[in-house]
Amino acid sequence: MRIAIGCDHRGRALKKAIKGLLAELGHECTDMGTYRAKSVDYPDIAAKVALQVSKDKADRGILICGTGIGMCISANKVQGIRAANCNGIFSARRSREHNDANVLCLGSDILGEVLALDVVKTYLSTKFAGERHQRRLDKISALERKRIR
Repeated sequence: MRIAIGCDHRGRALKKAIKGLLAELGHECTDMGTYRAKSVDYPDIAAKVALQVSKDKADRGILICGTGIGMCISANKVQGIRAANCNGIFSARRSREHNDANVLCLGSDILGEVLALDVVKTYLSTKFAGERHQRRLDKISALERKRIR
């Protein structure tokens, strides 16, 4: 699987651990930054990763900031992105089964490394359940096209 990954300054250590896991699992990983400890604006990184996914240059995306919330909000502004902020195995599984989430957002200040790696494994290995859930995704896509104000 092709995975685009990115983080702000708060998520660098967790990103490094996740990149190691992705390599172990045999996934292709594109690191979209940040690479330094200097403070960066998370929407810039979220946009880079989300665009990789929306343009089919990556199958999935992973974003990391302090809580995962800012990255998730930002990524969801890109058309075709279904980003989910997951803080556990259950939410990671459901984000894929029910919502076909294509970007996983994580909070480095919330998750320990061991749990974060388990969340990533669950997210990557879980399939979309389809059926009744597809009808709901179609409605989300319709909302996106209408750009409700």
